[in-house]
Amino acid sequence: MLRVDSIDHRIISCLMANARSSYAEIGNVVGLSAPAVKRRVDKLLDTGVLRGFTAVVDPEQLGWGTEAFVEVHCRGNVSPSDIQNRLEPMAEVMAAYTVSGAADAIVHLRAASIHHLETALERLRAIEIIDRTVSTVVLSRLLDRPPAP
Repeated sequence: MLRVDSIDHRIISCLMANARSSYAEIGNVVGLSAPAVKRRVDKLLDTGVLRGFTAVVDPEQLGWGTEAFVEVHCRGNVSPSDIQNRLEPMAEVMAAYTVSGAADAIVHLRAASIHHLETALERLRAIEIIDRTVSTVVLSRLLDRPPAP
């Protein structure tokens, strides 16, 4: 496991604030040269601390503003990889998690409308390993933040 020091944490903070920052800009903030920042970023990528760089998109602005969290209860003993393989083809599935408790998994769905969400739920319930679901529709987002470095 890579030891992440305070400079690495500051580099990560800079990248989280603006992943388009140049190595020179980050270096000015953390007190390193651009090549030194690049070496550290490369090491953070190689070890998996940083998994990549991406654009942050507002799904609602793209027409996917309806969301729900769904408890998935499976028939019998189903492996997490089997659940994952069945959920991956569904474009509406944003994330899925194995959980403790009565449910086998929690699924985060996004859709363009309540009707779209309903059809996605019907397709989810039709997966042969799924016995039943319990859905909670999101009314408003109160907090949505990335992990602190």
